[in-house]
Amino acid sequence: MSHFGPDDRALFETRATELYDDALASGGLQADDPRLTSEPEVREAFDLLVRLGLLTLDTDDQVWQAVDPATVQAQVVSPMGTQAAELLAESTQWARAFAGLGQTWRRSSPVQRGPITEITGLEAIGAFLASAVADAEEELLTAQPQGQRNNAGLKAYLDDVARRDTAALERGVKMRTLYQHSARRSTGTQRWVAAVTAHGAEVRTLDEFFNRLIVIDRRIAVIPGAGGPGSALVIREPNLLAYLVDMFERTWERAQPWTSRGSAAQRDIAHEQRQMTIRMLIKGYADPASAKRLGVSPRTYAGYIADLKEEFEAETRFQLGYTMGQLGISGTDRAEGEPEAPDDEAISNPDSPDV
Repeated sequence: MSHFGPDDRALFETRATELYDDALASGGLQADDPRLTSEPEVREAFDLLVRLGLLTLDTDDQVWQAVDPATVQAQVVSPMGTQAAELLAESTQWARAFAGLGQTWRRSSPVQRGPITEITGLEAIGAFLASAVADAEEELLTAQPQGQRNNAGLKAYLDDVARRDTAALERGVKMRTLYQHSARRSTGTQRWVAAVTAHGAEVRTLDEFFNRLIVIDRRIAVIPGAGGPGSALVIREPNLLAYLVDMFERTWERAQPWTSRGSAAQRDIAHEQRQMTIRMLIKGYADPASAKRLGVSPRTYAGYIADLKEEFEAETRFQLGYTMGQLGISGTDRAEGEPEAPDDEAISNPDSPDV
């Protein structure tokens, strides 16, 4: 049986089907039908039907007769299914072979591989992270800014990530994750947190903006590259790794546990977001940058500004800034026991790319 591809199927679904219907309705197709020599499109459809076995020649009458499609279908479709199964099995074997090489690579000496490697392409980054997390033995540290995960298109992705992370947790890997406070309003993130905390993971949130970071067993770290969302750097250099882990630990200590319950915890989070908004306003950041730092949409950030205007009885941003200046409000005042707010200039650039 001949091999049939997408172009053959497209022809079969259009002109070949029409010619088959015509042959069936007229009791056959004459061998000397002038269309077969004068109309190339008809000839092409005719040749396909003959190759498929849907037209056979009655040599006595010199008429091409239509054949029952049910007797032909299995001969065409079954080999394709067999070939697909063989290709799938072969691709699985290749994937396992590459996975073994990847594991050897990741566990080899950093001197051999180089201290920093760039990965480009979202699929390549995702594949690397999946393999690296699958190899994790002791600890996963992740910082995930802008945790708004309500996009329906991300649901399948989040389910895959939840399965990947829970598999690591079930192997005994410890996991700590940082989000911004705004992530608490995301139903997608809430589902992910519920899945991983049920297996022992710890999750905290913070008002500050921070860049994305993933550290695996303190052997490798993945951070955003300069090439945009499709660029990531894999760090293996021990001193850089120690620095990134120290940054994570310092941020972790300032963060609020996701499991915080009650009105007091909610007030603390709301206060921190309010203070961050005031600092962004005073420093003159554009609304898109300020919204990104807070991990919220521009519309939500505009709502925060509107709340401040109402609170200080200001009609314009200029009046708001003037009033807060007169009152000595800087966005750094804190409740009893609250750590000092960080200098926003020391916070990572909000326009840097994500992993």
